[in-house]
Amino acid sequence: MLRNVLYIGVVIFFTMSCKKDLLHFNKVRQLNSNTTSKLNHIKFISEHICIASGGILYQQSEIDRSTDGGYTWSSSSDTNAEKEMFGMCISYSGILFLTGIDGDVLQSKDSGNTWQFNRVYNWLANVSGTFATRDTGIFLSSLLQRQCSITRVDSAFNILDQQTFLFGASNIYMVSATTGYVIGYGTVMKTTDRGNNWIVQDVANDNFTAMDIHGDEIWMCGYAGSVYHTTDGGTHWQKMRNGNDITLPRYDLLDIVFKDEQNGWAVCDDGKVLHSDDGGNHWEEYDRFTTNALRSIAICPNNDLLVAGDNGSIYRITP
Repeated sequence: MLRNVLYIGVVIFFTMSCKKDLLHFNKVRQLNSNTTSKLNHIKFISEHICIASGGILYQQSEIDRSTDGGYTWSSSSDTNAEKEMFGMCISYSGILFLTGIDGDVLQSKDSGNTWQFNRVYNWLANVSGTFATRDTGIFLSSLLQRQCSITRVDSAFNILDQQTFLFGASNIYMVSATTGYVIGYGTVMKTTDRGNNWIVQDVANDNFTAMDIHGDEIWMCGYAGSVYHTTDGGTHWQKMRNGNDITLPRYDLLDIVFKDEQNGWAVCDDGKVLHSDDGGNHWEEYDRFTTNALRSIAICPNNDLLVAGDNGSIYRITP
């Protein structure tokens, strides 16, 4: 009993001694997104055009679009998709793909101005997907944290093949016609042959939620608060932050983005925004301005940040 009390005391001491003052944003503005639906992703398509997407699970899809660099937003309702969009990817040729329940896929060839409805007829919940080549699409579905499937389709969305793995997945990133990554519950996989084979990476111990990819340099975060970094495309991974370290604050990380080799930001399930100025080794909290889950973050052309999350929340932040 005494040993347990002493252990808890030591943990509290180190936690409190490591706690720093909160960072302060120069400015935080909540923008009018014209929706109260959950927004899962926000991404710049060009210098001026930005897309946010999400929806309500079995009720509606939501696509918001900005054409002035993320300052003002309008909703796109003419999509023929009536369920939440989980994933957002851009193909090698600049086509935008949104994915959701029942194999629903929306694609836009004009930067989100109009949308074409398609379906992958496995009727699964696709959390992400894109076309690695003009003729082959790769879509990722997940069943809770137990199972995922990687389905390849032709240009007409006919299924070519499907592989199943025993872990829940959160995202797929195809960085070229041949190379891509799948991340999820305790697992990261990589392909270098167009998705024919997937090799498990030497990284584990978190539910991985997002990657920020700059060529062979990648930062990755997990829901338990871990941050990993590689400079060689995943051949070697360095654990920058251990989310299982009980002496560190608990951060439920949902997305991560780096402006350069040193400066990065991450957003959390409880509305926190974090910053690292040493490549991801150490993270500090900003003053919290919302309790909404913040699910996605993007860097604006003028170096402001855009974050999006639950209840239609979009914030523009000047760090």
